[in-house]
Amino acid sequence: MSVSELSVGAAEEEHEPRRKRAPWGVIALVLLTGLALIRNGSGEFDVGPPQPAKAAAPDITHAPPSAPPASGVQALDRSVPDRVRIPVIQVDAPVTPVGVDADGWVAAPPPDDPNLAGWFNGAVTPGEKGTAVVVGHVDNKMGPAVFYGLGALKKGNHVEVQRQDGKTAVFEVYGVEVFEKDDFPGDRVYGSKGTPELRLITCGGEYTKQTGYQGNVVVFARLIQTR
Repeated sequence: MSVSELSVGAAEEEHEPRRKRAPWGVIALVLLTGLALIRNGSGEFDVGPPQPAKAAAPDITHAPPSAPPASGVQALDRSVPDRVRIPVIQVDAPVTPVGVDADGWVAAPPPDDPNLAGWFNGAVTPGEKGTAVVVGHVDNKMGPAVFYGLGALKKGNHVEVQRQDGKTAVFEVYGVEVFEKDDFPGDRVYGSKGTPELRLITCGGEYTKQTGYQGNVVVFARLIQTR
């Protein structure tokens, strides 16, 4: 039931020319296009993590790709995240950068630390223009981990990301969904909407001992405030 590694689907991000981050289009050369899979679930616990309700699905009709943040807040400059806080599910965790491993998967944070999230350093930092991605374990052999409660989030909940420049980017959740690993909408999840957005991802959906979780819980959020 733990996150081990995560593959990222192809999607394009807007980047300034001077930045040396790999765009989604380049990463897609070594990844499975449009597919996300969290592997090596343990399945050792009687009660699984909460799963999103259908009512939490993103309202795409009110959030077109070009829609600005609700408050009109300006995008921030690049700065690596230090912590992620989600008060409603009592998450307060340090964030470590994670990259792509030799097999073309985005590595999750070390599983031995249950209270650690991973920011994918091939994308923008939280608060920049584009879509930032933060992943985390749902549990490990000791019990629930940092993103165990992710599926319980609802529209309107807030996610705070503290950055190394001393600023905090505050995001508002506008959707929570579970996607099957074989039908993962990479462009929809990872693609840039032209405004600062955040995706939080962990494993979810149906679980089997043979294959682990069959899908991913994905939280969609947009920047509404900086402080």
